[in-house]
Amino acid sequence: MRIGFISDIHGSFTALEAVLADIKKEGIDQLICLGDTVSLGPQPCEVLEALRESNAVTIMGNHDQAILDPEHSAEFEITSHLIPDLEWGVDQLSAADLAFIRSFKDTHTVKFNNGIELLAFHGSPRSTTDLIVATTPPEKLDELFKGQSASVFIGGHSHIQMYRRNGKNLILNSGSVGNAFLYPFTPGNPPRLLPWAEYAIVEQDGNFLRSDMRRVYFDIDKLLGLVKKSGLPGTDWWVRQYAETP
Repeated sequence: MRIGFISDIHGSFTALEAVLADIKKEGIDQLICLGDTVSLGPQPCEVLEALRESNAVTIMGNHDQAILDPEHSAEFEITSHLIPDLEWGVDQLSAADLAFIRSFKDTHTVKFNNGIELLAFHGSPRSTTDLIVATTPPEKLDELFKGQSASVFIGGHSHIQMYRRNGKNLILNSGSVGNAFLYPFTPGNPPRLLPWAEYAIVEQDGNFLRSDMRRVYFDIDKLLGLVKKSGLPGTDWWVRQYAETP
């Protein structure tokens, strides 16, 4: 079984399109999206249509929750300067689009033939807003994964790819399709974006379990052209990010 994992698309269909083209060449059996699908970027409707067409299993992210309930976006840890972009995204979506987002799952379990069980989520199995990074203390990880039968865990939310073992558990992060971060977000330290999209492939091959962390370059000029035409309140932020790309 060969599974592709994408996450944190954030309305960038230009980046998603490049990732899906790479995934198509890899011949995966299933596509799982780990949440944060449409907010902040210029192409929310195109992203949702691509997820429908690919029959992706899609997990609910904190930004997806905020799209469905923008008046309570602070509860989903959406910072105030992002609210105008969130509201712009809501205005682009149809009733059918919103119904599709409501159908997203809290978590998703995959059972491999060799008995290994994988659990997919956004932030953690407990909350969309939990942040798991390479420096999260082991005791905190033990708390977040307590009582779970899975031994392989994969999430998004941090916008940074990760491969980490904690005891018997393997903890993965597929990174971000639409907003790959240079460093983990911390309050007062705005994120810097990298010039590629990220995703992961997890594969069972006999007794082997493999994970493949991938980066795919996409047409940034095309994306910025769409941003400038879109009327997004955060247009200047997008332009600055890619102008300052390291």
